[in-house]
Parts: sequence; structure tokens; C-alpha cells
Amino acid sequence: MKTALITGATGQDGCYLTKLLLDKGYRVVGLIDPTRGSNLSGLKYVGALNRIELQNCDLLSFTDVQRIILQSEPDEIYHLASQSSVAESFKSPAITMHVNTRPVINLLESIRTIAKETRLYHASSSEMYGQVKQLPISETTLFRPISPYAVSKVAAHQTVSCYRESYDLFAVSGILFNHESILRRENFFTRKLIREAMEVAAGKKETIQFGNLEVKRDFGYAPNYVEAMWRMLQQDRPYDFLICSGKSVALVELVEHVFKRLNIDVDRIKIDPGLFRPSDIPDIYGTNEMAKRKLNWSYDLTAIDVMDLLLDETMKSKKVD
Repeated sequence: MKTALITGATGQDGCYLTKLLLDKGYRVVGLIDPTRGSNLSGLKYVGALNRIELQNCDLLSFTDVQRIILQSEPDEIYHLASQSSVAESFKSPAITMHVNTRPVINLLESIRTIAKETRLYHASSSEMYGQVKQLPISETTLFRPISPYAVSKVAAHQTVSCYRESYDLFAVSGILFNHESILRRENFFTRKLIREAMEVAAGKKETIQFGNLEVKRDFGYAPNYVEAMWRMLQQDRPYDFLICSGKSVALVELVEHVFKRLNIDVDRIKIDPGLFRPSDIPDIYGTNEMAKRKLNWSYDLTAIDVMDLLLDETMKSKKVD
């Protein structure tokens, strides 16, 4: 039986990855930040709460990270925990940099010194590419970060690459584009859209306020994306991969689709300039050809398909409630 250690195990990706690994026969150890409360509802939702081993670990403490690795003896580590809000990173850039880079160094140093055969997956982000000059983005596209969050993820990504090359570690980064599910936190666009659109449809509110809906993004489905994470650690050699749908869609198209399904007039949409980011990327999407070819990973859902899955699952869960 393999042992997998997952940071951010209670988040969207952590929950679906936990379920995937448990179903594959892994022993899964999920790390919880002892300084913060942990919401275990996602693990319960996917049926993994009673099968995962939850352990307290301060990822900012090198000693604590070493302790948990020595205790659990993981074959694979999936580092998913981070400060993942772009908007929040503009408010707290120093905290974002510290939280998104220090744990990566602690994990890599621990693997280098006490667990060199352990394989590490690190969650990078498409935000690292910023204002690209040519689309689609590929594994060779240069990074041009335009937010504190993106800068922190570039630093972490390059640190993983540095340790892989310098110390011959099996350490890889998955560069994931937007990926959604019903377990996405409520402040993310897709969840905000569906939750508030359902409130409008139920007569609980009159309008929904959004920021810039003209930007285009590459949206995928989280349960499919976590499989690519696992496949990256099963390769003979370590490589970084883009994990994406391969197409972008304007946010306004997603809003109009959800409104149409719920029979809501589009005049209920209100644009609030106060919700615009200080800097934003007008369009971004990647190619997943390398992931499909080398990982034998398949993905063919559109962004509209994903929104339909989320809306159907949300409405079903509301009926159960």
C-alpha cells in the first residue's frame, strides 16, 4: 500500500484527490493547519472523511514538516495548500508571498535531507503567465506575472524546478488553469454566480453584481484535473505539465447561460467597477496536448458543460437539504 501526504486536503482539489487515491488503495494522510479552523464538509461530501488520516502540521515550520514526513513515511506528497485568491494577494502581498513559498522550501528541504525517494507534486497556477503575447500557452511559454499571487506562484514553481535539477529529486509542478466543482469556495466566480443566480430565481434578491465579465478564461472540471496530478507522479521521469481544457470563454457567456437555464432576465446583471482588479488578463487559455500524450490523460468537457454539471449538482444538493 502506497502512502500519500496531502497538504490542503480539505480544499476542493484535496477532497477529490483524497477520494481518488483512497479508491486506488492508498493510505492518505491529510494535513490540517493547527492555527486555523478546518472545514471538513468537503471530505464528508466525497465520502472520504472516515477514511483519511488527518494530522496537524504547520507548513511554515520546517521542524513540523520534517516531523510529519518522518512519521507518515509518504511515497508521494501532493502540495495543494496556498493562499489562492488573486484579489486577496493585492491586499496582503507579503503574507501571500510567505505562505505560498515557505512551505514549498520546507517540503523540498525535508525530502532532500530525510526522504529522497519521496515524490512531490506542487500545484502551480496559470496566473503565472500574465499578459502573454501568444495563445495558446504551452509548457515553453515564459512567465509574466501581474499580481502578487502570480509572483508568489512563480517563485514556488521555480524553486521546485531548482531542487529537481540540483538534487535529482522527483519533484514536479502541475500548472492548472481554472478548474471548478461544487466544492469550490463560495467567493470564487462560478460558485458566486450559481449561488446568487439561484437566489434571484427564488425572489430572494433583485440583481447580481459582477466585476469585469469581458475577460476570458480556460475553465475545467476539478474531479478530472486531480487525476492528472496523480498521473504526473506515476511517470518514469519528472516533468511539469499544463492541465487545462484548451479553450477560453468570456465570463459573460457563463453568466448568460446560467441565467437562461434559470429563466432570469439578463438585466439583473449589474457591473460594479469597484470589483475590477488593479490589473487583469483579457484572455488566457492553454494547450493540453502534452498532458494527453505523455500522461494518457483524457479531457473533453467545455466550460458550458462544467457550468451545467455545477448547476445540476447544486440544485440536487439543495433538494436534499
